[in-house]
Amino acid sequence: MVTALRAVVLAGLLFLPSQRRATAVQASGDTTALEFLGFRAGARLEELNLRLRISSGSLRCRQSRADRRVSECRGALPKGKGEPRVDVWVSAIDSLAGVMTLSGKVDSAQLGNWQDTLQSRYGKVVTRVQGTQRMLQWVRRGRMIRLTWRVEGGTQVASVSLVDGRVLDNWGRTSSMGRPQQPAQPEPQPESRTR
Repeated sequence: MVTALRAVVLAGLLFLPSQRRATAVQASGDTTALEFLGFRAGARLEELNLRLRISSGSLRCRQSRADRRVSECRGALPKGKGEPRVDVWVSAIDSLAGVMTLSGKVDSAQLGNWQDTLQSRYGKVVTRVQGTQRMLQWVRRGRMIRLTWRVEGGTQVASVSLVDGRVLDNWGRTSSMGRPQQPAQPEPQPESRTR
C-alpha cells in the first residue's frame, strides 16, 4: 500500500512544473483550499467520514502494516438525483488525507458539470491528452486537484484526484529522520491466537 501511494504521488507530481507555467489564472477566494463535492485536500479522516455519513455513506479504513501512520480508506457517495455514484479512495498519513480520489461512471452531462464546477472555481486550464485519457489540473501552494476522464469498456469514467503535498512532505521528512515505519513487535493476528 505504501508503494502504491508513492507511485500515485510520483505520477501526480510529474505534471506540476509544466502546469505552473500553463496556469496564470487565479480563482477568486481561497485558492489553497482545493475541494470537490465537499472533500478537500489535507482533510482529517473524521471530516471525510462525516461528509460521507451525511450522504448515507461511510468510510472504512485499514492501517498499513509497513507504516502504522498510513491508512487506506474506501467509501462511496450513493447515487443522487442526476448524479453518479462516486467511489472514494483515501490514503491518509497520521489521519490526514494525503491523496484522495473520487471516481465514477459519468455521462457527458455529468462530466460537463464536473468540468464546469472545477473551472469556474479554479480557473480555465488547457486540457492535456495522455493516450486515451484527458486531464485538467490545478496546483495551489503545494496542493493539486486533477480531473481525468476516459472511455473504458464503452463507458465514460471520470475521477478527481486531490493531493496535499504538505502532508506527503511531512511524511517523507519523518520517515527519513529515522522514525520507525514498522512496529518492533508485530501484533499477533486474531487467527494466530487460536492456533
